[in-house]
Amino acid sequence: MAKQGQTANRSLEGLTSAATAAAKTGNGTAAETKGLPPVHLWNPPFCGDLDMRIARDGTWFYLGTPIGRPALVRLFSTILKREDGKHFLVTPVEKVGIQVDDAPFVAVEMHVENDESGQRLRFRTNVDDWVICDGAHRLRFERAPDDGLIPYLHVRADLWAKVTRALYYDLVDLGEERVVDGRPMFGVVSAGEFFKMANADEVRAPID
Repeated sequence: MAKQGQTANRSLEGLTSAATAAAKTGNGTAAETKGLPPVHLWNPPFCGDLDMRIARDGTWFYLGTPIGRPALVRLFSTILKREDGKHFLVTPVEKVGIQVDDAPFVAVEMHVENDESGQRLRFRTNVDDWVICDGAHRLRFERAPDDGLIPYLHVRADLWAKVTRALYYDLVDLGEERVVDGRPMFGVVSAGEFFKMANADEVRAPID
């Protein structure tokens, strides 16, 4: 077992086996977490950092090479955990650190639903998780270096998805102005919640 600060000596096959075994313990009860392993309950020893990286566009790399199997990426995503601003892959018996350039997920598809309760937005991530944007799974909009906006969607626990540029423009099209704390704000509504983007006259295009 590697000590803290060392690199975890794991093969991709070994990690896959560990992730598969961990996934079989899934006991999620909420619709959006059904079947996911209970990583929030696991606190195994830290076994070092793994040479695995999630790029800004959501591509997973192992030893500098993209992981080309979507099912494998999906499997690893189910044992992902964030603690103190760092990301880990966690099983009941070990925890290895990985690098995440921005957010670990990317929101790549959005469905707009309307019923008697109003508008509701559903997002699909790059690992095929569906997330309903509501009070528990919020949108946030971060300032970019060019003073534009970068949107993120809360997926679960402390894990977020970066919303694609195309979907950002869709959100702007759905946006509306409301007065919040005496100030006119521009934002978007989903499941009865108003998610502020910026002051009404300050909406800018995001950057990649």
